[in-house]
Amino acid sequence: MGKTRKENNKRKESREQDSGQLFNYAQDSYLERTSRPVYAVIFLLPLIIFYEWGTFRFNTDILNHSQERILAFVWLQNLLEPLGYGGKFAWVAPPLAVVAILLAQQITSGKKWYFLAGDVLPMTTECVLLAVPLIVLTLFLNRQAAPQADVGRPSNTNVSSRSTDPPDYLAAANSGPPSPANESSADPSTRPLIASIVTGIGAGIYEELVFRLILICLLMLLFQDVLRLPHKDSLVLAVLISAAFFSAHHHIDLLSGRPNEADPFNMTKFVFRTMAGVYFAVLFAIRGFGIAAGTHAAYDILAVCYDLLTTRFFQQ
Repeated sequence: MGKTRKENNKRKESREQDSGQLFNYAQDSYLERTSRPVYAVIFLLPLIIFYEWGTFRFNTDILNHSQERILAFVWLQNLLEPLGYGGKFAWVAPPLAVVAILLAQQITSGKKWYFLAGDVLPMTTECVLLAVPLIVLTLFLNRQAAPQADVGRPSNTNVSSRSTDPPDYLAAANSGPPSPANESSADPSTRPLIASIVTGIGAGIYEELVFRLILICLLMLLFQDVLRLPHKDSLVLAVLISAAFFSAHHHIDLLSGRPNEADPFNMTKFVFRTMAGVYFAVLFAIRGFGIAAGTHAAYDILAVCYDLLTTRFFQQ
């Protein structure tokens, strides 16, 4: 009996590691419930719908042109196109992929399926609080970079120096040249706030799907199952490599090799995005995909809102 129970526990731990779960929380506790993939599906589904609505609302030509989409979104479109999701219905593939992958992960994890609606507000609060350290880091980095940025600036310039502004270092990489209506790096004072929020939500969901849920799992399979490296070594390598790719994809299209002219390489941004990639990977391993994607989206939204408010304040 004891041997059977021990074997069952080992199988359960193995399933949890495969699903990205790093810690075994107390059964049915808040931390255990909200780390389940089914929670990620329900928690993120309204955000997915909002992103789709917002994209169509602010880019009426989206059915014919995909260049305004999040780059990770377009990668998923291209990957799933051979399965029949092409043409005007290509936009359906990435949302379905998110739901299908998370549901498959829920099935293989062996976790319970029930959902408590009362957990949504604490999860939202948790995501916002977890985004605060990244906001503080961007404030610090921008304050350090401000003196260099002011060197050589004419004294009568209309551009105000705002050393406390948090530049959106995680601004989503688009699949092509940005347009004035949907430019990820546009001046927030000339771009609708809601459009920037839509972009931030899309980045939070689809970049986390590609660089955490998919890439880390594939790297873990390579290092742990193929190369037979220890679990901890495999995890560290997977996190660091996925973070580096996450950072690099903002400056260059990793599939085509084309540089992103709207976001040229900058060491400060690259280092910050790599650090953010590690941070999101740790959240993914500890708290699951829902919290990691929600935190990413919360950071983008907070950064955009703060930048918009301070821009308007200094323009007055």
